[in-house]
Amino acid sequence: MGTKTHSKKKTILLSVLIPLGLILALVLGYAAYFVFSYHRVGDQPELEIANPLTETPATGTPYKLLSYNIGFCTYTPDFGFFMDGGKEGRARSAAAVREVIDGIVALIREEDPDFIHLQEVDKRSDRARKVDQVAAFDAALPAYTSVFAVNWDSPYLLYPFSGPHGAALTGIKTYARFGIASASRVELPVETSLMKLVDLDRCYTVSRLPVANGKTLVLFNFHLSAYTSDGKIAEEQLKKMLSDMKREADAGNYVIGAGDFNKDLLGDSGAIFGVSGEEYTWAQPFPENLLDGTQMTLVAPFDSANPVATCRNADGPYNPEQF
Repeated sequence: MGTKTHSKKKTILLSVLIPLGLILALVLGYAAYFVFSYHRVGDQPELEIANPLTETPATGTPYKLLSYNIGFCTYTPDFGFFMDGGKEGRARSAAAVREVIDGIVALIREEDPDFIHLQEVDKRSDRARKVDQVAAFDAALPAYTSVFAVNWDSPYLLYPFSGPHGAALTGIKTYARFGIASASRVELPVETSLMKLVDLDRCYTVSRLPVANGKTLVLFNFHLSAYTSDGKIAEEQLKKMLSDMKREADAGNYVIGAGDFNKDLLGDSGAIFGVSGEEYTWAQPFPENLLDGTQMTLVAPFDSANPVATCRNADGPYNPEQF
């Protein structure tokens, strides 16, 4: 009788331990995959130039540049991103992504810019339902030459569980109505702790366009870090990029940097729009002291007669009381 009881207890224990062991093995296996799949793209001195053109910009002529973080074409008004406090990690459908692309293209055509800097353009990602946004924008903007650089190539994120963010191959895209002679990808510093798994990879691109007077117009397109432990890495990224920009300006070239700073370019947007952003490291003021000793000036997107925020808190559906 005692032997049978002992055998039953052993069977029950095994029936509990084996499933728990399998679950633990799966969790540890996934964690190992995610950590060891992390990699950085690195510097790329020669990026491919799509649809090459020969026209050159001229001095004394006004040109328009549009910079836009398109949010992997997923941020519909009712979308809330999980890393900002929302519940979603991917687009509702491929059709929804294409609808957002159509809206962005319509805006670009309405603005009719000479140069376009886009960020978070997904080449292949689960979060954007594998819609090739690079190809979509290239097809919609045939009058422009362009350059694409991968910002990060991340492993499959199995979260949120209701709709995993998945893997993402995403980057920054520069368009111009004039010929680009050369373009390169420059790696930026990122977190060295496990936070790098959240911040992923970062870079900026340098596109060089010959000008009619013999000089060069140098365009810097970038997407700086947002999800960092204290915001210092973003400042280190700025220092590296601004040093490169200063070197170009000191050489007599025309230099424009436009992209997603993940900073408060107005200095105190909270006071202007009546919303506090103190808890967000990415919403801290731009350190204008970094421009000391350079020929560069910060141009913030602000119309005092009609102040409109350029972003919103993505912790849920669009709220006009937030920015």
